[in-house]
Amino acid sequence: MFSGHAESHPRLVGDIGGTHARFGLITAPGAAISQIVTLRCAEHAGPLEAIRSYLAAQGGIQPRHAAIGIANPITGDELRLTNNPWQFSIRALREALGLGELVFVNDFTALALSLPHLDAAGLQQIGPGQALRGAAIGVIGPGTGLGVSGLVPVKGQYAPIGGEGGHVSLAPYTDEEFAVTAALLREYGHVSAERVLSGPGLLTLHRALARVRGLAEPQLDGATITRQALDNSDVLCADTLAMFCALLGSTAGNLALTLGAQGGVFIGGGIVPQLGDYFARSAFRARFEAKGRFATYLAAIPTWVITAGNPALTGAAVALQQALNENPPT
Repeated sequence: MFSGHAESHPRLVGDIGGTHARFGLITAPGAAISQIVTLRCAEHAGPLEAIRSYLAAQGGIQPRHAAIGIANPITGDELRLTNNPWQFSIRALREALGLGELVFVNDFTALALSLPHLDAAGLQQIGPGQALRGAAIGVIGPGTGLGVSGLVPVKGQYAPIGGEGGHVSLAPYTDEEFAVTAALLREYGHVSAERVLSGPGLLTLHRALARVRGLAEPQLDGATITRQALDNSDVLCADTLAMFCALLGSTAGNLALTLGAQGGVFIGGGIVPQLGDYFARSAFRARFEAKGRFATYLAAIPTWVITAGNPALTGAAVALQQALNENPPT
């Protein structure tokens, strides 16, 4: 799997989101990522404490290098997470852990780096389309926030995009979506895609849809909304999840047009893979293609849900190999 010199191992890879932090180890050249553990961020004061807890549970192993995808823009040494109270210095963290190299990349940049290394068993195609080899690729996914990234071809290889596309303005399509957006605009002043296309956003969307329909604002959690939508036991929950999938389709279509993502658009994050066949039956794909004169263009672009476990750890490993000037995995 992953190359490199024996003396540069073991290596730590991680994926830190708003709610969970996942870590794994590459113990030797050619080894796959192993000893993968998921920790709750709220149970640790910061990444140093979380990593030390993880390493202690693995017998006190000392990694030589590390790379971590994180749900945050990487704009300097000091990081303050958007959906998590952790704040820290990359340099201080590297020194405290005794690492030679410590690489941080946006979590969806890490996910993007993993895409060329996913096989068909870890993907569910939604709708038609066939990837154009060597073309740009998009990735988007609702979780604690809304992650967005992509890969663009550069001299025969792919380069990842590190951006904050989850904070673009929401693009409503139906009359009721416009009404919901207007209600949220009055409340928040700006309605980003992440405002509704995320775990917390599902609750926001549910509440706003009730308000638009003149109903009492419900007090349900995301798991209950999803469960009652999937078993069709509550109309408001069912309509909320249907609108969620439709708006995600519109947002993913915008990403495909922006990148020219004829290599396909991948759906990651923690929410959509749990929806199973419901998502395939939803309005996601129809709304992905509903772009007027460019509907035919989008109809040719494939979309997939990522069902593989922990792909961002693979992307972090790729980012570390790039930082160490090694060849990426094939």
